[in-house]
Amino acid sequence: MAHTLVEKIVGAHTKTSVKPGDVVWLSLDLVTARDFGGANVIKHLECEYPESPVQKPSQTLFTFDCQAPANTIGYANNQHIIRQFASKQGIRVYDVDGGIGSHVIMDEGHCVPGSTVVGTDSHLNLVGAIGALGLGMGDRDIAFAFKMRKVWFQVPESILIELQGSFDYPTTPKDVALLMLRTLGPAGALGKAVEVRGEAVDTLDLSGRITLSSLTTEAGGVAGLIPPNDEIIEKLGTVGTNHADLITSPDSKAKYCKKMSINISDLQPKVALPGNPCSVVNASEVAGTQIDSVLIGSCTNGRYEDISLAANILEGRKVKSRVMFRVAPATKAIYGRLLKDGVLAKLYDAGAIIISQGCAGCAAGQVGMTGKGEVQLSTGNRNFPGKQGAGDTYLTGPVVAAYSAIYGEIRVPE
Repeated sequence: MAHTLVEKIVGAHTKTSVKPGDVVWLSLDLVTARDFGGANVIKHLECEYPESPVQKPSQTLFTFDCQAPANTIGYANNQHIIRQFASKQGIRVYDVDGGIGSHVIMDEGHCVPGSTVVGTDSHLNLVGAIGALGLGMGDRDIAFAFKMRKVWFQVPESILIELQGSFDYPTTPKDVALLMLRTLGPAGALGKAVEVRGEAVDTLDLSGRITLSSLTTEAGGVAGLIPPNDEIIEKLGTVGTNHADLITSPDSKAKYCKKMSINISDLQPKVALPGNPCSVVNASEVAGTQIDSVLIGSCTNGRYEDISLAANILEGRKVKSRVMFRVAPATKAIYGRLLKDGVLAKLYDAGAIIISQGCAGCAAGQVGMTGKGEVQLSTGNRNFPGKQGAGDTYLTGPVVAAYSAIYGEIRVPE
């Protein structure tokens, strides 16, 4: 029987051939918890399994990314509880200087193509960017996973999206992702895995693949999987060690519940209108809309490539005086590279506020929420009311965000 990528990954972790609808116990390569929810995971563990709460501490991680450093007493307490527990159990903590956990686990080699990982992060499925299966779950489920190293899982059907054509500047992978969201709709992938393929996908670097995978959540998808090519595998540092064991592609005759073809030739820069990530229009349709703030960052667009692209646009220019322009690198390593390469200097000179690595505005208040009546451009993945503050948030890519910051209104580069 031919299998999709998610079916092959699940089959390898259940030692059996699976099909959509099967309910299985899925063994886990990595279990994680964030500062948001991590303390509750510990509470459930210590209540249910007081004698031996964690199996395989070496394959268990805590990451602090929602508020880094903590700016509320609640988060500070949670982080301290986690540090104490992790020290006793021998669990590694990527503390407030680490960055977004889903990025860290890929960059640091904890998650590889074909692996399984769960955590308290609704966008953990973005590890599908390297062909891994990441599942966001609640506190009790993750507590169970800490102890048992497996979770109950129903094998999903898979949707295949074939991207036809290619795109050029000023269009970015974020615009492709927004087009995919508009095509799928808010429930178009509900309960399903999405595989994305195509010539344009093959040319994407890790940053672009992360952008595509991370927005699968907004269409209700269980996973957004992109088969990794040799270049991605080599970047992850897995060549020469366990390459033969990696699951990197579906079977050629795999069956999909739906196949979609999306033409991205001549694609224009996009924005998602406030309140709905799937309400996507050409940025030119709302050009001239006055903005008050801009945020470049999040798990969707906080990589080196995203931020350096914005910095190149801003070099020698100034952010509009009334616009609050914030930049948040995804991880400490990315922050350091931006610093050493002089990218942050370009942003600073232009008037940007560089904030600590982490989830930034998406995390209900890490740094810089919007006030009532404020209009924001964000490279994040969600713009539901209240998610990034009381104001209205348009979602877009780093090019439109940076260019608009110069003029104080939504603009598209010519």
